[in-house]
Amino acid sequence: MSEAMEAEFDTVAEWTATVATALGAEYHVPAGCRGSGSPAALDWLVEHMGLRSGDALLDCGAGVGGPAAYAARSRSVRPVLVEPETGACHAARRLFDHPVLCGSGSALPVADAVFDAAWSLGVLCTMPDQLALLAEQRRVVRAGGPIGLLAFVAHREVPGDVLPDNHFPTTGRLTDLIRDARLQVEHQVTTADLPAIPADWSERAQAVEDALAQRYGHTEAWQLAEQQSGEIGKLLEDGTLTGELFVLRAA
Repeated sequence: MSEAMEAEFDTVAEWTATVATALGAEYHVPAGCRGSGSPAALDWLVEHMGLRSGDALLDCGAGVGGPAAYAARSRSVRPVLVEPETGACHAARRLFDHPVLCGSGSALPVADAVFDAAWSLGVLCTMPDQLALLAEQRRVVRAGGPIGLLAFVAHREVPGDVLPDNHFPTTGRLTDLIRDARLQVEHQVTTADLPAIPADWSERAQAVEDALAQRYGHTEAWQLAEQQSGEIGKLLEDGTLTGELFVLRAA
């Protein structure tokens, strides 16, 4: 993992929990969703995946755990978080009362067919072995269960010196990955077509960003993480990337 990615997914993740704890409980979920989910995207997934009260949901590459906590509050699902970075694992345990396992999405530390559903949000482009990520989620979900995916898809070439440690699939490549994982697309939407983020959520998320910048803005880790997220933002703005949400099921 590059220095920038380690800064964002490990060091800054722990800082995020520190800041959110200081701000108060109502800031925990927006803080935990930094870069991995908006209310509209999570509502779309919860609805189209058909999540129900009591469902066991695996969050693969869960980060700080905000999306899983959002689903638990929205539909009373029972999340289990798997995350490879220890800093993010510590942050998720600190902010949310859900089981957290430290492990890789390409080799999930869980048995076959034990979850009703799974999702991975913004994880695919960070992994060199993308087929393994999809195949592992298929393995651990019970027959017929849904798999949610947020993928950043490239519509033209991303310059090699921009985000060199990310692996953005093209539309064709993603289609091949889904097929090779023996999955099929049941629902799909582009995140830009979803409703706007509610004002109160934006205000809380911005308060978290402001507090992080105030406390840690002088550090190299914060600057590296901000540079990386800023580059992704530029690629989304100019149409090089789009955020795509999918609901997949076994073919």
